[in-house]
Amino acid sequence: MSVLVYTENWDGKFKKLSFELVSYANEIAKKLNTSVVVVSIGNVGEEELKKLSNYGASKILNANNEKLNGLNNQAYTSVLAEAVAKENATVIVFAHNNSGKAIAPRLSVRLKAGLATGVMTLPSSTEPFTITKKIYTSKALANLVIKTPVKIVTLLQNAFGLVEGPASGTIEQFNPELKDSDFKTKVVDVNKVTGKILLSDAEIVVSGGRGMKSGENWGPIEELAVLLGAGTACSRPVSDEGWRPHEEHTGQTGKIIAPNLYFAFGISGAIQHLGGISGAKCIVAVNKDPDAPIFEAADYGIVGDLQKVLPDLISAVKELKAN
Repeated sequence: MSVLVYTENWDGKFKKLSFELVSYANEIAKKLNTSVVVVSIGNVGEEELKKLSNYGASKILNANNEKLNGLNNQAYTSVLAEAVAKENATVIVFAHNNSGKAIAPRLSVRLKAGLATGVMTLPSSTEPFTITKKIYTSKALANLVIKTPVKIVTLLQNAFGLVEGPASGTIEQFNPELKDSDFKTKVVDVNKVTGKILLSDAEIVVSGGRGMKSGENWGPIEELAVLLGAGTACSRPVSDEGWRPHEEHTGQTGKIIAPNLYFAFGISGAIQHLGGISGAKCIVAVNKDPDAPIFEAADYGIVGDLQKVLPDLISAVKELKAN
């Protein structure tokens, strides 16, 4: 029996997200009195793979095959299904990001395994396996009970944090059986966003809504993001108007994020938008409408003209950094 983790790599390197998943899986393994096995797919060096052991990985299955260099959900599902059988895994952990949300449901169907998505806590019980998640845009909590022999969970980013727990971390070359039927979809081109912090990686996000009035007014948003080392985001109406690129749209129909700090400038706080940021640990809202729904979700709120508040906030950050 084991807890299996799928860890993504970015150009052969792991990010905080991968280490957070292993940390989380290690705590579940302690509850089950078992060990953590990590599956790494793609070309990753031995030194990088060993880093996973610092957070509790007892074994790392290294599936390094040229056919798997491009993300193929169907092929990756087959690889992980074989790893589950090989390691007799009873719990599988994914990130609640685009890859996890694409692969976890496929694997759930393949293994007839119960699936809990977007969880933020460790299971409160292992018999029965019970885990809590936020629902209705964080207005309620649901206790999910998974009764199947194999359980799958997807963890929200920044929901758990890093917990070091050094383990042996033996690296084993994993050569799963790959069938032609697993490669019905062919990736012909990959376009990556460069030169900016991705929303999926950002621990601080600076976001703007229709209150910005125009895409030409985004300079202060970008300046504040640079000062804070933050990612930039927007509400759906902004991306629909073409003021900002669609990859910055956060909400139920856009990207669901869970940063440590989220700034909302000129965002009214529609339920669809709140559904995408409900995992944020701290929300700071600036809006001239004191009755804007965003203030109900915000930890800190400023009622005022963002065209005045933003420059003052930028000046304060610059002064703080100067000291």
